[in-house]
Amino acid sequence: MILAIVFLPLLAAIVAGLGNKQLGAFPAKLLTTGLLFVSCALSWPIFIGFMTGSLSASVTPVLHWIASGDMDVSWALRVDALTAVMLVVITTVSALVHLYSWGYMSEEPDQPRFFAYLSLFTFAMLMLVTADSLVQMFFGWEGVGLASYLLIGFWFRKPSANAAAIKAFVVNRVGDLGFMLGIFGTFLVFGTVSIPAILAAVPGEAGSTIGFLGFRADTMTVLCLLLFVGAMGKSAQLGLHTWLPDAMEGPTPVSALIHAATMVTAGVFMVCRLSPMFEASPDAMAVVRFVGAATCLFAATCGLVQTDIKRVIAYSTCSQLGYMFFAAGIGAYGAAMFHLFTHAFFKALLFLGAGSVIHAMHHEQDMRYYGALRKEIPLTFWAMMMGTLAITGVGLPFLDIGFAGFHSKDAIIEAGWAAGYPGVWFVGVLVAAITSFYSWRLMFLTFWGKPRWINSEHIQHAVHDAHDHGHGSHHADETHANPAKAEDAGDAPSQHGPSQQELKVGTGGYHPHESPLNMLVPLGILSLGAIAAGFVFAPFFIEAEHAGGFWRGALFFNEHLMHAMHEVPVMIKLSAAIAMLLGLGSAWYAYIRNTAFPSVVSDQFAVLYRLFLNKWYFDELYHLIFVRPAFAIGRLLWHRGDEKTIDRLGPNGVAWAVQLSSRGAARFQSGYLYSYAFVMLIGLTAAVTWAIAG
Repeated sequence: MILAIVFLPLLAAIVAGLGNKQLGAFPAKLLTTGLLFVSCALSWPIFIGFMTGSLSASVTPVLHWIASGDMDVSWALRVDALTAVMLVVITTVSALVHLYSWGYMSEEPDQPRFFAYLSLFTFAMLMLVTADSLVQMFFGWEGVGLASYLLIGFWFRKPSANAAAIKAFVVNRVGDLGFMLGIFGTFLVFGTVSIPAILAAVPGEAGSTIGFLGFRADTMTVLCLLLFVGAMGKSAQLGLHTWLPDAMEGPTPVSALIHAATMVTAGVFMVCRLSPMFEASPDAMAVVRFVGAATCLFAATCGLVQTDIKRVIAYSTCSQLGYMFFAAGIGAYGAAMFHLFTHAFFKALLFLGAGSVIHAMHHEQDMRYYGALRKEIPLTFWAMMMGTLAITGVGLPFLDIGFAGFHSKDAIIEAGWAAGYPGVWFVGVLVAAITSFYSWRLMFLTFWGKPRWINSEHIQHAVHDAHDHGHGSHHADETHANPAKAEDAGDAPSQHGPSQQELKVGTGGYHPHESPLNMLVPLGILSLGAIAAGFVFAPFFIEAEHAGGFWRGALFFNEHLMHAMHEVPVMIKLSAAIAMLLGLGSAWYAYIRNTAFPSVVSDQFAVLYRLFLNKWYFDELYHLIFVRPAFAIGRLLWHRGDEKTIDRLGPNGVAWAVQLSSRGAARFQSGYLYSYAFVMLIGLTAAVTWAIAG
């Protein structure tokens, strides 16, 4: 069964990719989507089997892969509770994204290639989560990096898409360097890359030291920090996060697949898989905790002021990943995986819901040109409402009734307090309030207020241009430049809509339309997950009575912390709910009750507003520190090294010497007999002289 789950997406990718246009769009879509649904159908019984206790961990050999010196690596598929969670997350979201793409990409002329990339990505992710060794995990790790590059840059004729794909690839290579060094160091210390063997040998290395960069340092700390650098790159944590917002250049289904349930969760999965190693290093745990909390807060502040609907959700993803990492950093690995599980459903729902809104608004992504859409696209509205209720954590604390995020995010916040980290708890509560604000801000700007799209010149130009270019180019302009966009607080349109000069008063113009059924069905299924994934599965992830039996050694499970988490003071239990209500109330006042308020605040706090709007200037800082010096070194090596040194002394120098000697030799080729006789006489004289002198 596990062989079919993993290799069916690969088969689909090969057939659709090689067949391409000769195969045709419909057969490619049918094959890739059908096989993904088969993988999904096979994954859920495995997950349920671990919940009921009828299944236990198993390893399925595939082939003997690498034998080099002391390194012996077999390709085998490991299935335990941790793998089972990831199997249902990956295959469910991927299958629904495939189905959704039938409608969203219907006008795309190169559909077989797109669906092949989706299936290839899914296969690589499945390889990662079923890995029985670090080398096999690295194979899947690099596979999802390659597939994400192909998907983000799918519209390769668009320069911004190419730039975003290259940025994602390069930033992840930085993280992958740390991951590779961590794997090398782990093999050096333990003599194996087998994950079970490594985890079993961890206690024996506690307290030992290893040489690194000329110093002696704690062995487990060095290894865990190197591995965590890889997690930071893949899961877009602070410092290596800059690729994630730009990845929105890819088609919206790609955003849902990469940023909701798969690639960005690979780092969290890896930390949880190797949790016994991290538990052996308090310093590494502190770093994970700090980076997670810092990312959580940073990304939430950026999401506050974004006007692109997809970028708001992208920064939300980055922030929620921060929650998962600081949960792992306090030892609540079950809570981290629980939030990964619930987040997959409501974040995929939000991304696909945003895609439905963008589809309705003719690929306009600026929320300032939305408004009053709940009556125009009611099914999309209710799907987005379910996702928003889930991400903001709406629920009743003492009755344990609520949407998915209520159970998983609140569990992390409570675990922060129970573990004795009040600073982490405070950041969690603060970010919960900010998350509620920007999530409801998105809803109010999109579905409430005045219909700012009625006869909007910007929308009309977009429609006109798309028809001029032909239907096949609609998606290629999904993130087209917005001539009326303002990048600072003082320019119109404001945060809450275009100015009156940009908005013609009238009742005609472009009219939003609801998405087709093949886009709405995935939204409906994911809505069920956003509603029920929390209270249905919570016992198996975080309640000590059931979770210990569910995980059964798949990760480090702190039973004492899970008990303490449920016994925190009343105000701690209420803190996340209070934060959610504060965020909701603030967003309602700013975007429904008093729509001039956001402009007043942004003018009053212009410096802070610009800081958040420009993403804390990380891109500009990196451009100054890394990009410009790299280009300067490149130009130096090009002009002075290559052209003026290598070429001058090498090819050009040899050519110059040959040319000079040929000119000299040409002087003797006069064509006169006496000249040749004179040269022969000189040569003969020189030869006789040399012979006599010798």
